Amino acid sequence: MELYREKFRRRLPDSLDDLQGPTEGCVEPPATVVWSGLRVFDLAKERQRMSLYRIVLAEGMRGDLSALLNRGILLHSWPTLRTLVSTTIRSVWEEQFSELRALAEVPPARRPRTRQGPAAA
Repeated sequence: MELYREKFRRRLPDSLDDLQGPTEGCVEPPATVVWSGLRVFDLAKERQRMSLYRIVLAEGMRGDLSALLNRGILLHSWPTLRTLVSTTIRSVWEEQFSELRALAEVPPARRPRTRQGPAAA
């Protein structure tokens, strides 16, 4: 298990400030990160944004993290995003970055419901 944790530790940026990814538009990660399924993610759509971040956290190398993730979006999304990633990824990131650890107690955002069901992403 420690080797698995180390795999993710080695990929961490030195600082969350290193995460300079886009904040809007559509993102097409390299095939080394996303190799099947949805290949282009619209950051304006919450589900696509969360999917992108979940995949990049799990599959991306250090350079991918810096290029594809944005500090502000990561911090805003962390209360929900932390429930979508593995416990190993979550603990490695929260151990390294106190900003994320502080958000661990914030409840995940709840999607507004309408009579037609959950809001569309």
